Amino acid sequence: MRARVDQLQQYLDRELKPIYLISGDEPLQLGEAADAVRQKARERGFSGRDILDADNRFDWSQLAAEANSMSLFAEQRILDLRIPSGKPGGDGSKALVEYATRPPEDILLLITLPKLDKGQTNSKWFKALDKVGVTVQVWPVEGERLKPWIEQRMRRAGLTPANDVVAMLADRVEGNLLAATQEIEKLLLLYGPSVITLEQLTESVADSARYDVFGLVDSALQGKTSRSLRMLNGLRAEGTPAPVILWALTREIRTLCSLAGELRPGQSPQQIVGRRREIWDKRKPLVAGGLQRVSAAGWRNLLQLCSQADRAIKGQHRTDPWLLLQEITSRMSGTPPIAQFPPPLR
Repeated sequence: MRARVDQLQQYLDRELKPIYLISGDEPLQLGEAADAVRQKARERGFSGRDILDADNRFDWSQLAAEANSMSLFAEQRILDLRIPSGKPGGDGSKALVEYATRPPEDILLLITLPKLDKGQTNSKWFKALDKVGVTVQVWPVEGERLKPWIEQRMRRAGLTPANDVVAMLADRVEGNLLAATQEIEKLLLLYGPSVITLEQLTESVADSARYDVFGLVDSALQGKTSRSLRMLNGLRAEGTPAPVILWALTREIRTLCSLAGELRPGQSPQQIVGRRREIWDKRKPLVAGGLQRVSAAGWRNLLQLCSQADRAIKGQHRTDPWLLLQEITSRMSGTPPIAQFPPPLR
């Protein structure tokens, strides 16, 4: 059964299914949806939890083994299966289909993975899971959907936005829901449950003299190498987790890779970018500039470098992940490759 992310809670309140699959590239909504499933499962007596990270070296027989194993205290358990690539492969597909045919009564299987394409949602394994469970695809909150989302979030926190407050906050965060949530939490701490005026929001933003990950991305697309590296160092000094920075860089690089693949002789970057509705009008010149500055092969190489950085963060690569993030940032801004990195650990 397919459900929108805003419908998930009502489905959970109605009944608990044996399988939940949540996919998407927007980390806040993805994390909150998974948390909602885990919370409801705990309320229904699923007190145990096991995590399986299905990377390229994962042995899919572990899924069946976990399903067939009895815990020491015969407790109900959550099986938290994470598929970073979004593609289970042949063995994984078979294992998931077999699991879906006979899901154990004492296990709730929660699967999280990146955004799925049409081929994946038409696959046998996805249909098998969807038949017996709930599948939720998380989409970015962009364009005109962002303002209602922010207002709803503020009111849920006990904050009442005055005129133009929502518009200003939406303009500041530019689709970064994590940043929007942080700003709302900060306003709640500063002023408590109350009406938030434009002056209060302006003061809060002015007091927040920190770099944000989307500012880093935009600076790199503008070709400002030195400034971008200073911003990266600032984010690191402020304790911003490397995975959050990598997520923002990878998200933009994936878009640029797709756009670069559409470029044909006689077409300009502006024409290609102009056709993309998901790119805000005010960002289109920025993205087109990045598309001109780096070649299609360069964007593909950057995507591979993001994959290396992801493995480095997980301890599967010999290189310091922050060095890789510096290299990614430099190349995004149009600087030629600076360093060569060793292959991943085996």
